[in-house]
Amino acid sequence: MRYMNTMEMNQFELASHIKIGVIGMGYVGLPLARLFSTKFKTIGYDLNSKRVGELMTGTDSTLEVPDTLLQEAINKHGFLCTTNIELIKDCNVYIVAVPTPVDKDNRPDLTPLKSASETIGKIIKKGDVVVYESTVYPGMTEEVCIPVIERVSGLIFNTDFFAGYSPERINPGDKEHTVEKIKKVTSGSTPETADFVDALYNSVLVNGTHKAPSIKVAEASKIIENAQRDVNIAFMNELSKIFNAMNIDTRDVLDAAASKWNFIKLTPGLVGGHCISVDPYYLIQKAQVYGVMPRIMMSSRRLNESMGEYVAFQTIKLMNKKGIVVKNAKILILGITFKENCPDIRNTKIVDIFNSLKEYTDNIIVCDPRADAEKVSKEYGINIVSDIEKVICYKYDAIILAVAHNEFKNLAIRSYLKNDNCVIYDVKGILKREDADGRL
Repeated sequence: MRYMNTMEMNQFELASHIKIGVIGMGYVGLPLARLFSTKFKTIGYDLNSKRVGELMTGTDSTLEVPDTLLQEAINKHGFLCTTNIELIKDCNVYIVAVPTPVDKDNRPDLTPLKSASETIGKIIKKGDVVVYESTVYPGMTEEVCIPVIERVSGLIFNTDFFAGYSPERINPGDKEHTVEKIKKVTSGSTPETADFVDALYNSVLVNGTHKAPSIKVAEASKIIENAQRDVNIAFMNELSKIFNAMNIDTRDVLDAAASKWNFIKLTPGLVGGHCISVDPYYLIQKAQVYGVMPRIMMSSRRLNESMGEYVAFQTIKLMNKKGIVVKNAKILILGITFKENCPDIRNTKIVDIFNSLKEYTDNIIVCDPRADAEKVSKEYGINIVSDIEKVICYKYDAIILAVAHNEFKNLAIRSYLKNDNCVIYDVKGILKREDADGRL
C-alpha cells in the first residue's frame, strides 16, 4: 500500500486497509492497542513473554484495561499480542509506546527507544508510518529514533517512510480519563502525515485531538505537562516543610487560601511513578545542551526526591517527642504503590521511607493489597504483606498511612497502636486532623 493512497482514503477505506502494530504492551501501549482494535486490525508486540501470555488469557495485571474489554478485543475484534516480530511485519502503521527511563545519575536512558526503533527498522516498508508515543525531549524523534530506522531499514525518511508523534497521556489508576476520552496531541513529519495521524487518532477518540504544527512542538508539550506538575507539587512540599516547622497545619492553610477565586489549590505529597518523577530529567538534560540551566525544574526534582526521607524523619521526630524508643520499634507502613488504588510500583517513594526507617529498626511491616508482592521483592528487595488481616492483629509503635487505597480508608488505625501515646503519620491527609499525629 502506497502512503499517498492512504492519505486519500475515506474512513471506510481507512479502516479496511490500515493494520496497526503497537510496540510495548505496558501502561500506555495496551490501552491504546485495545482501543485501536475496535476500529482497525491491531497487533501488540512486547519482548516480555510472560506479559504477552497473561494478556492473551484476557487478563491485565496493571488493571488499566478491564478484563471484559480485553477479552472482547481478543474474541470479537481479533486483537493479538505477540513476541514474534514476523507477525507484525505486515503492519503499515507502527506505534511506539515503550518506557523512557533515566539511569542511576538521572540521565535519559534511550535503550528501550533505540531498541524499538531497531525492531521497526527490520520490518518497515515503503509507505509505512511510525508514530511515537513515548515521552521524550524536543527533537528526539527526528534526531535519534528516525536515524536508527533509516540505518537498519535502508529506507529514506519522508521519502520511503514517514513519522508522527502523539504523546501519551495515560494516568495510571484513573478510571475517568481513560484513553478514549483523552484529547490527544498529534503531529507529523510532513503536512500529509500530520493529517493522516490526526485522522487516525480522531477515528477512535471521543474528545478529539489537537494537531501541533510540528513533531518538536508535540514532544515539548508533553514534557512540560509533567514538569509543570512536578514544580507545582514541589512548591506545596516546600510549604509543608515550612508550616510543619512553624507548627501550622498545611492543609488548613491551603483550605483558607483556596477561598480566593484565583488560588490554585494543590496538595503536598510524594512524587513517584514513571511520568512526573522521570520525564522532567529529559528536558533538564536537553536544556543544558543548549546552554540553559533549568534551575526551577532541577530544584523541584531535588525537593520532591527528598520527601520520602522527610516523612521518615518526621515520624521519628514525633516518636522521640512522645518518648518512644525508635531503635527496634515496630512500625507499619500502609501502602507501597506510587499512588492510590493502582498496582503501579514504579519509582515509588515509599521505598525511601522504608529505607530511612530501616537504619533504626528491622521491625517494619509494609502492607499493600494492590501491589504485586513478587514484583516489589524483585524490584526493591522488600517483602510486603498483601492481606490486611495479617497485619492488623499486631500492635505498633508507629503507623505511616502512606497511600490512600480505598482498603485503608475505613480502618480503625489507632486501635492497631500499642497505646494512645504511639504515632500515626498521615502522608495523604485522608484522616481527620485529630486522628493523626502528623501529616504532610
